[in-house]
Amino acid sequence: MDDFEVDAALQAALDRLTLLNQAAAVLSSTLDAVEGLRRVCRVLVPALADWCVADLVDDQGGVERVSITHRDGEVDSSGPARTPAVMPQTASGPLSRVLRGAGPLLLSAEQVFATEATGDRLHALDRELLARLGGETLIVAPLRARRRVLGALTVVRDTGRVPLDEADRALLEDLTHRIALAVDNSRLYAETEAVAERLQRSLLPDLPVVDALRITARYTPAAATAQIGGDWYDSFALPQGDTTLIIGDVTGHDLRAAVTMSQVRNMLRGIACDRQEPPGMILRRLDTAIGALYPHQTATCVYALLKGPEGGPYHLEWSRAGHPPPLLISAEGDTRYLEGAHGMLLGVDPQATRDSASTPLPPGSTLLLYTDGLIERRGEPLNHSLTRLRQHAAALVEQDLEVLCDELLAGLAADSHDDVALLSLRLPPRSG
Repeated sequence: MDDFEVDAALQAALDRLTLLNQAAAVLSSTLDAVEGLRRVCRVLVPALADWCVADLVDDQGGVERVSITHRDGEVDSSGPARTPAVMPQTASGPLSRVLRGAGPLLLSAEQVFATEATGDRLHALDRELLARLGGETLIVAPLRARRRVLGALTVVRDTGRVPLDEADRALLEDLTHRIALAVDNSRLYAETEAVAERLQRSLLPDLPVVDALRITARYTPAAATAQIGGDWYDSFALPQGDTTLIIGDVTGHDLRAAVTMSQVRNMLRGIACDRQEPPGMILRRLDTAIGALYPHQTATCVYALLKGPEGGPYHLEWSRAGHPPPLLISAEGDTRYLEGAHGMLLGVDPQATRDSASTPLPPGSTLLLYTDGLIERRGEPLNHSLTRLRQHAAALVEQDLEVLCDELLAGLAADSHDDVALLSLRLPPRSG
């Protein structure tokens, strides 16, 4: 081998290593399997091929075409396609064979067109695509991880370039192995996120139906992570007829925080029903219980009591333990935060005195209790965050309570790095 051949071989090896590194970089840049595949296809075209197709198999056995990337951005790729849930075992097209466990396959266009498409919808789609976009050689490689085929990657090289060869097939085999691991990890992440959210929601209570009052709540996990947390809301009627309104946040973003949240919520329920004391005293008793049972755990909470005869007038008694203040919005859109009766976090000093505060609630007014994920933003002063909530809530006060909650979450929590709990109350309007 002369110097020219050595240099060419070294350059080819360097190009392949660069391609693998670029693919690894884009795969690590997202946890979304589909987006990761699309980014890989953009790396492969035109470095390795003139166009590239990515297919994924879902849990029901259906095949979804998630990406068609061509060197000419103006070419119509016809968008994603989906096959029936069950593919015939006799399907003989290259993609069908690969999805059943064969491959990677190095083929010429003539071989693809020579294979009958009878009963094989995937192969019919591929032949139509090859006829429209053109190509001379192609490689179909499986995305295989944990002994399962998760999909396939097809790369096609057109005439005018050196045909794809065995070295390219080896390269693509290595690459698809890495892609498959990324796809598998992405699916495991999504499954974990879904299980975590279901667990969190299962720990949250049903809300009471009380007189003409409207009470609704929302919980949403953090938009940026799969972590569960300790945010919770609660509302129930006490034996003497008062209605509790509770919002809280146990410190932490893991399973332990979620479980502790459920236990703290249930302890608060028991104390409230048994003692029926002012909110400050109830929170002090809860603080004592947390100090005895969870000595290293802290939490924030607002415990409020809605008092008054059916139809009003109503007034609110409350106490806060390190938690953002409730927001009261009048029927006319005037807003104010209920700043009183503010004490330290639960779990810091169980002997600390906790005050209670009281205020009348105007007819038709709306009360919002929320966790800090709704308002706090990194690098932003808290007073700016509270002002933004007041402005959004005032603008929405004429909306139905369900709409108000949904719009607040959409407008304020879409990019939150924390989970969010929201509890809202609307009083009946003034009679007559």
